Amino acid sequence: MVYIHGGAFKSGSGNDDVYGPDFLVKQGVILVTINYRLEVLGFLCLDTEEAPGNAGMKDQVAALRWVKSNIDRFGGDPNNVTLFGQSAGGAATAYHLLSPMSKGLFKRAIAMSGVPNCDWCENFEPKERAFKLGKQLGLDTDDPDKLLEYFQSLPVEKLVDTDACLLAFEDVLNMEAGKTNYFVPVAEKDFGQEFFINEDPLEVLKAGRVNEADLMIGYTSEEALFIAGMAQADYLDRFENWPELLVPKKVSYNVPQRKILELGNRIKEHYFGKKAIKENAVKEFINFFSQTGFTYHIQRFAQRIPKLGNTKRYFYLFDMQSDRNFFAQRAKMDFGLTGASHIDDCLYLFQANALPLKVDTQSKAYSLIQKMCLLFTNFAKYGDPTPDASLGAHWPEFDAQEQRYLRIADQLVVGDHLDAGVVDFWRGVYEDAGIEF
Repeated sequence: MVYIHGGAFKSGSGNDDVYGPDFLVKQGVILVTINYRLEVLGFLCLDTEEAPGNAGMKDQVAALRWVKSNIDRFGGDPNNVTLFGQSAGGAATAYHLLSPMSKGLFKRAIAMSGVPNCDWCENFEPKERAFKLGKQLGLDTDDPDKLLEYFQSLPVEKLVDTDACLLAFEDVLNMEAGKTNYFVPVAEKDFGQEFFINEDPLEVLKAGRVNEADLMIGYTSEEALFIAGMAQADYLDRFENWPELLVPKKVSYNVPQRKILELGNRIKEHYFGKKAIKENAVKEFINFFSQTGFTYHIQRFAQRIPKLGNTKRYFYLFDMQSDRNFFAQRAKMDFGLTGASHIDDCLYLFQANALPLKVDTQSKAYSLIQKMCLLFTNFAKYGDPTPDASLGAHWPEFDAQEQRYLRIADQLVVGDHLDAGVVDFWRGVYEDAGIEF
């Protein structure tokens, strides 16, 4: 099992601060975690042969190729590789399903809380953004070769945590989650090089040009609980004052301002009614952020990706709750909100050594860890997360018509058409904007 860490393509590491192998390896799998170049270092795009973009994704491909060639020396099976990741790692995992570079490098994939079309994964004018950053850092040029040489001459610290806003709304919205990072995967120009992807992911899905692999995909019950610490008055006031900030980036970048204003008011009415977006509207804001940032796009990806050959598809909602829900704690303490936050699911798969989480093998939390790890490793081993009755439920396959899924909680519960109303609302927003998404 090869894990790709999250962090908005901007931060993070595959080390055991968060991704300790303790729980998964007890299920008899070989776990590989990787690092890859991030932010400008990994995703600078100048539309040139030297800097076409996606260097960080090609790092991941290099790691997968290494695993394919060498994992047998560590007791692994090169013909039974499961690629998985969470957040940006989930989006990266889904990208590998679409990339010709990744073909044949893995047999199964698990995309947790992220796909390529998520709002926070959206790129916009990456070449122009690179020149904007160059100007901010001291070089005003229109020559991509000079800009690349200049970036290469800078101390690496200058290229970390950059803020290359192109549009005013980006600067207003500049915040800790959701729409901060502007250096992400792109559709590369074809210079005859081996490209990672050279067209919009949606076009790849529509054409059915995907790699043959089993897929497990899903999200947590309350993804945006992790942003509760940011839900202060000055932060929420931005959305109250400018409802157009509620509009997804894909729309904001592509439609007239009058339409953006109309859609912003429509979204505000849908999620907040007559309530002002203030500190007493944190629950509604987290609901909005969860659904626009994760729910809609992950659902749409799962519904669109074709099923090739004998491959299988499984959809889940993660809703385990215990003291392992570390990233939901602030929302619970400050606002009385509960659920499984973004990243909380990782803590049922990995031992996070940097977090104050004890492992009591007699606790409820540990029994949930065992259940979660068994679902994931069963899928990795057999392509079926519930191959027998030992977990008390049979997880049915997902298809775009019946849309069956498994709620992963204290008890495993099968359902169908998860968040159908959410999908309908946001599909309507995109259709009204004239954007297929």
